[in-house]
Amino acid sequence: MKQKPITLSRGDLAILESYKVLAEGLANYLGEGYEIVVHSLGNLEHSVIKIINGHYTGRKEGSPITDLGLTMAKNINESGQKKYMAYFNKTSKGEPLKSTSIAIMGEKGVVIGLLCINFYMGTPLSDILASLAPDNSNYHTPAFAESFVEDVDELLKVSLKEASDRVYNDRSIATSNKNKEVIAILNEKGIFNFKDAVVKIADMMGISKNTVYMHIRNLSKNNGENTKNKE
Repeated sequence: MKQKPITLSRGDLAILESYKVLAEGLANYLGEGYEIVVHSLGNLEHSVIKIINGHYTGRKEGSPITDLGLTMAKNINESGQKKYMAYFNKTSKGEPLKSTSIAIMGEKGVVIGLLCINFYMGTPLSDILASLAPDNSNYHTPAFAESFVEDVDELLKVSLKEASDRVYNDRSIATSNKNKEVIAILNEKGIFNFKDAVVKIADMMGISKNTVYMHIRNLSKNNGENTKNKE
């Protein structure tokens, strides 16, 4: 049975749109040696709705789907085969690629598109290593300190310590405002969105939960006033 264009619902279109952002994030993370493509099966002649580093295969937005992509989508919809595959490939110039194609599933559980990643194997090793270095000026990614923890309580402890170290090492912050600033940092991070976080943070800081709530209310009030002033 020949694969035909499918009718996309609003939900399907929203799903495909979200994959465009995913493609951008992957390209930023993986580096310039990777071509990232999002295909929509709503228009097979112009299936490419997002492509990054398309110079490797000479494609651009509006290019058609590949024969392999058609076959993969058809087989998934008809026989339920696995929804991803990795394989070695070549460009039209014979240059080697390592590829993966991942099905994008729609609202009704059928394939509505494909996310394809092609690694150009001719990428110089020096470029690959450079993309992994945090001080590489050509790789515009800021450095962050991310906390990898096993449970929420540990996350609260780590976040409180980081905030406290930052505040108590800042001599420009008055002693009377230290707790307020610590809570402001935690609030900015969204720590208080966790269940019972206010009570637990208050206990760790040796203050009452009402004091924490007071600071959070004042922060919300000040943010609201700042927003009004900007308007």
